[in-house]
Parts: sequence; C-alpha cells; structure tokens
Amino acid sequence: MASISLEQIKEPIKKEMVDFERKFQHSVYTRVALLNRIMTYIVKRKGKQIRPILVFLSAGIHGTLSEKTFRGASLVELLHTATLIHDDVVDDSFQRRGFFR
Repeated sequence: MASISLEQIKEPIKKEMVDFERKFQHSVYTRVALLNRIMTYIVKRKGKQIRPILVFLSAGIHGTLSEKTFRGASLVELLHTATLIHDDVVDDSFQRRGFFR
C-alpha cells in the first residue's frame, strides 16, 4: 500500500492553509507587549497543524469554507497550543520541540 504524504493531504486546501496562517497570527495579536511577544514565539513554533487541516477538509466535505471555518480552525489550534503549554508547565519542561521556552 502506498503511503500518502502530509503535503498531498493538504493539496486541496493549500490556499486556505496560507490564509489560515495569516488569520491565526492576526487572531492571537494583542496590544499587551509581553503577551504579544509570547504568542508570536508560540505561533512561530507551529507543528504539522493536523487539527486545522482536519477542520478545513471536514468543512469542505459538507459545503464551502467560510470565516466560521477559519475561526473554528483557529480555536482548535489555540486550544491545542494551550494544552501543550499546560503540559510543559506541569512537567516543568524547559524545551518545546527542541527549543528553549
């Protein structure tokens, strides 16, 4: 059985993922300098973004993508990021994906 790459899975939503990146970065922006710096650091250390990919693919199966789809993908990704940060705090970890926090 041939394996499918993540890039092949993302192909139908390639443009949406580019738009998502921009919208997600904008959604975590704040006027509080320290919080904005922290969020910028967190967003730059993105992973594979499996959750937003699944949101876009699922929404696409059931109709057209809308701003609600982008908002849902952002919320899912933000919640996932929050759980990672929580785990790092609980585990007293100093690194995330090989980078110092």
